[in-house]
Amino acid sequence: MKLCGVAVIGLIALCCGLAAVVAASNVEYKTGPLGLSNGLARTPQMGWNSWNKYNCGIDEKLIRDTAAAMVKYGFKDAGYVYVNMDDCWQSSRTEDGTIVADPQTFPSGIPALADYIHSLGLKFGLYSSAGIKTCQGRPGGLYYEVIDAKTYASWNVDYLKYDNCYDQGIDVHIRYPVMRDALNATGRAMLYSLCEWGVEDPATWAPAVGNSWRTTGDINDSWGSMIGNIDANDRVAKYAGPGGWNDPDMLEVGNGGMSWDEYRTHFSLWALAKAPLLTGTDVVNPNPKTLDILLNKEVIAVNQDPLGWQGRKVAVNGQLEVWAGPLSNGDVAAVLLNRGSTTASINATWSALGLSPSLKANVRDLWAHQNVGTFTGSFTARNVASHASVMIRVSK
Repeated sequence: MKLCGVAVIGLIALCCGLAAVVAASNVEYKTGPLGLSNGLARTPQMGWNSWNKYNCGIDEKLIRDTAAAMVKYGFKDAGYVYVNMDDCWQSSRTEDGTIVADPQTFPSGIPALADYIHSLGLKFGLYSSAGIKTCQGRPGGLYYEVIDAKTYASWNVDYLKYDNCYDQGIDVHIRYPVMRDALNATGRAMLYSLCEWGVEDPATWAPAVGNSWRTTGDINDSWGSMIGNIDANDRVAKYAGPGGWNDPDMLEVGNGGMSWDEYRTHFSLWALAKAPLLTGTDVVNPNPKTLDILLNKEVIAVNQDPLGWQGRKVAVNGQLEVWAGPLSNGDVAAVLLNRGSTTASINATWSALGLSPSLKANVRDLWAHQNVGTFTGSFTARNVASHASVMIRVSK
């Protein structure tokens, strides 16, 4: 097989990848117990991604219109700053290996699109795969890491989602650090999001490689998929923190497959778990109920709290659960979740929340946007519907 020059460079880099794992810390990438310190993702990234709603049906008009809508409807002001194109933007490579955008769907080219998004005060993200093809069969990044990273930097890309298809049987511990080092060598700060699907327990090694890592398979717009993903994500909670986040996949809020109660639960659990908040719905023509959920600033504040402590499941009573985590000012955020099929009341004890049982604390309902009272020892959410939840903030 004939390899072009840049492919050879990428192959050499790949063969050296195992050594890069051992020496994962360099001047720019100093690793610590809570993640990769490249200055990015100090709180979970927020933005929009094309896949959940549009799959391969993307073009430059859709992306431009989406970016404009994110400003118009308040997404930017709420913290959603990344506009990320998923698979199917790329079509081929030139003779020297440079990746080429599909000329039919992106006739103006990626740099012009990135410039427009940046002019709105937003950031721009792209997708590739740590394989010879993307999951939809477009050109992948394997063996082309160096030239791809340089190309992305020249286009002023701010974010790379890196998938796991067509991997040629090469170990993840080799493939993913090669792109990390290539991105780092460009001198441009690009958030690096690993989409490894949780296959090789990325939470245990990806903090030295990327800014977030998928802990699960792909989500779909259903209660079972959503709740299964957050359960799997919960098992690796201890590995997340500022600079590196567990990712149970993108948000499905507003896409029509769940009830509004289920979508509020979806958003509450993702926020509490310090998951990246990447909406994947139509924001050009949004449903007002979708906006009410995605733009809840009190819930977003829990997700973006600088302590970066991933909330987790702390109490279970049959189908009734309490998830909770501390915040930087000493408050505790909690989600009281009814996984069952009938309406129920859910009790959260202060002991389960890590608070003194004798504490007299104020409780605020983050969806009702009101203080509900002062309580000692516990709080009970009454008449919580099936698959619904109550999200509270407990203040000392």
